[in-house]
Amino acid sequence: MNESVNWRDVKYNNTFEQEILALQKRRDHDPNFTVDDLEGVLDDLYIMSGSDLGEIMNLSLAAAIAAYEHFIAQWKAERSN
Repeated sequence: MNESVNWRDVKYNNTFEQEILALQKRRDHDPNFTVDDLEGVLDDLYIMSGSDLGEIMNLSLAAAIAAYEHFIAQWKAERSN
C-alpha cells in the first residue's frame, strides 16, 4: 500500500473513531441530547462539505459525516427495537 494512501486511511479512521467516542460520551452524560440535535449538526456538516477546505480538512469532514450518519442510524435502530 502506498504511504500517501495509508496516512489518509489512518486520519479518516482516527477521526471517525474520535467522533463516535465523543458522541457516545455526550449521549451517556447529557439527558437532553437527542437524535434531532445530531441531525441538525449533520446538516451543518453537509453544508460545510460543499466547500473545499483542503485535503486534510475535507478528509476529516468526510469522516465526521460518516460517524454522525452511523451514530444516528444506530440510535434510531435502538429506538425501533
